[in-house]
Order: sequence, then C-alpha cells, then structure tokens
Amino acid sequence: MDESQARARSAEEIEAARKLFAGPCDFVAGAASFESLIPVSLPEIAFAGRSNVGKSSLVNALTGRRTLARTSSSPGHTRQINFFDLAGRLLLVDLPGYGFAQVSKSMKETWQDLASAYLRGRPTLKRVCLLIDSRHGVKDTDRETMKNLDAAAVSYQLVLTKTDYLKLAEIPRAIAAAEAVARKHGAAHPRVLPTSSETGFGLPDLRAEILAVAAGQS
Repeated sequence: MDESQARARSAEEIEAARKLFAGPCDFVAGAASFESLIPVSLPEIAFAGRSNVGKSSLVNALTGRRTLARTSSSPGHTRQINFFDLAGRLLLVDLPGYGFAQVSKSMKETWQDLASAYLRGRPTLKRVCLLIDSRHGVKDTDRETMKNLDAAAVSYQLVLTKTDYLKLAEIPRAIAAAEAVARKHGAAHPRVLPTSSETGFGLPDLRAEILAVAAGQS
C-alpha cells in the first residue's frame, strides 16, 4: 500500500459519499448458511469484529438510520450475515460477531464457519472493516482474525469504534497503537479510522473510504 492510497479523503470525496449514504439503503437478505448467501453482484464492504463492538450501530449511523441493522446490548445479537443494498451501488454486509456471545459453543462455531466461508469465497468483497473497540485496543481474538484475513488475502482496514468514551487526547494514542498492529499484517490497510456512532465523529471519512474502495479507487 503506497502513501497516496493511505491519505485522507478530499472534501469532494466526502461530499460524494455523504450523498450516496443519504440515499436509499434497504435490507436485502440474511444468510444463516453458506448455501443461502445471495448471488454475487455489487461490490461488497463487510463489517466484522468482536461481539458488541458496535457493528450494527455503525451501519445504522453511516446510513443515517436507527433501525436498518438490528442492535442489542447483548453480545451476539447478529446471528446471520445481513446484506444491505446502498442505492444500487454497493452492498454493506454485517457479519456475526466473534469472541464472547451468550450462545452455545456449537452456535459460535457455526457462526465462525459461516463468516470464514464468506470471507474466503466472495469475489465481490472489496474490503473488510474490522471494528476495534477504542477503549480496549486490538485483542487476541482480533489478532487471530487478522491472521486469517492475511492468509485469505482479504483486504481489511481497522476501524475504531466508541471513541466518544475516550478523552480527546486519548484518541491519537489509540489510533497509533492500532496502526502499529496493522503494520505487522500484510493484508491490512495502513490507515486506521476512528469513529463514534453516537456523535458521528469520523463517519464522513469512513463513508468516503468505503465509496472509494467500492469504486476501485483505493
């Protein structure tokens, strides 16, 4: 990844992305098995991360909707792969969380196998946004997922969530720590994006990044 690809997005790119994400976004389907995945069509951007890291909340915040993706305070609420069509331009994909979840071991393994099969066998998948709780940093389960994505040669980018819980001076340190981890992984994008679904912090930049990736410009 060269320096130009890791740059911040321009005002024009941010505005184009704002307009896209302000447009129609509809739930397409949920897949509980590899066989039930929808046919490949549009470019896909997937959201992965530990249970309760805020994946569904981020999808809702990016699209300016409260209930597009179902959220819950109980970890493990997303129990299938959910597809959302963004204005006929790209698909946002909400993956089941990994790590702690209040479900059986067999159910966790089923979710993990489904997510792994999707990540390895989806030719339209352009990037995975790997969400990291900014309060806790990269955990061992995140590192394991990063290794698996490296092995599958799936491009991914670390996205910090819940930065509204941090003091302002703590955010640059959280970014630097995550970037240090990303540099050790071949498939990881070098730039880490901080966000807050509650305040909207960082969302314009993330929208622009997603649009650029889907359009093949990053």
